[in-house]
Order: sequence, then C-alpha cells, then structure tokens
Amino acid sequence: MQLVVARIGRAHGIKGEVTVEVRTDEPEVRLAPGAVLATDPASVGPLTIAAGRVHSGRLLLRFEGVRDRTAAEALRNTLLIAEVDPDETPEDPDEYYDHQLVDLDVVTRDGAAVGRIEEIAHLPYQDLLVVRREDGGEVLIPFVAEIVPEIDLEAQRAVVDPPPGLLDDRAVIAGSRTEEDGDGGGAGRSGADGGPKGGGA
Repeated sequence: MQLVVARIGRAHGIKGEVTVEVRTDEPEVRLAPGAVLATDPASVGPLTIAAGRVHSGRLLLRFEGVRDRTAAEALRNTLLIAEVDPDETPEDPDEYYDHQLVDLDVVTRDGAAVGRIEEIAHLPYQDLLVVRREDGGEVLIPFVAEIVPEIDLEAQRAVVDPPPGLLDDRAVIAGSRTEEDGDGGGAGRSGADGGPKGGGA
C-alpha cells in the first residue's frame, strides 16, 4: 500500500536541494539515498533520492536529475509516497501505522462504545485519533498511553480511558488540526513524560 512520507518545501541553495516536511517516523528508512518514491502529482515522479542531510534542524534532500534551484522549486508542495507492505509492522510494540488504526472500534474500559477511528491527525506535539461517533459527531482523542491504554488489532478495537470532559459533545482539543497535518505516516503513543514512543510509515 502507498503512504505519504514527506511533502517537499522550498528550494535550498542553488544545487537542487529542497527542504522537506517529514511525515514518517522512519525517515532514515523511507527517505534514504537510493529510495524511489512515487509523487502526487504523479506527473513529476517517480523521484529517486540522491542525497540527504540535516541543516538547521530541517531535512534537505536532493533528487537525481534535479540539478538547480529552478528545478527544485518546481517540486514545491509535491507529496512523496512510499510503497509499504500492508503486513509490515513497526518494531516497537507501541508503534502503529495509520492504516492499522483506521476503522478500529473505540470503546471505554467498561465496554461502552465511543465510535470508530476515521483518521489519524499528526500534530507537531502529538498524534490525535479522529473518532466518528455513532451520532455522526467527531471527537479528537490524544494518542497517549494514559488515554489509549490498549490497541487490540486482532479484536479490531482501541480501548480508551478518557479524562472527564474529553468525550463530551462540546469538548474541544487545544491546538486543533490544521491543513499541515500529515496524512499517511504513522502514530505512536506518548509516554507519561509526553515524549513520543514511536510512529512509522
């Protein structure tokens, strides 16, 4: 299956490098030199990564055949897409690919139905489970171990232990989703310290 692993940003320098917005927790695998990636729009790809480096905290990539700033700038906003085996799973048991989580039933510890996971929203500070409720409403559940203590892929369900107010109809999660959210990477539950425990794609 295909997953979006990055979005190309602006050109950097004059030798064809571009900045990228990483949408995978495994950039060393998905965005390594030699990787061949499909693109959206498809007309500009596929693209083969020739080299990569980190500059001022941002990942820079250079693609084969892209030799100057003009060619690099023409790739701006292109999505980079990797082919991933649907049976592949992250090494860390607390890491999940988005496609593993989408469509899971969400229930509370006492078995009360909450809804179904519709998508994963990747925010800078954490991942959110976008859950469609049976009444058609939507609730955003932070994907952290304290709130989502159990993911049972065999039973196709996610067990949640929500704090008071989280599942109220008018509950609002601070820092709601933006257009910059990732749409094809992976998700990992954060630990008690708030740091990410995983992810992938």
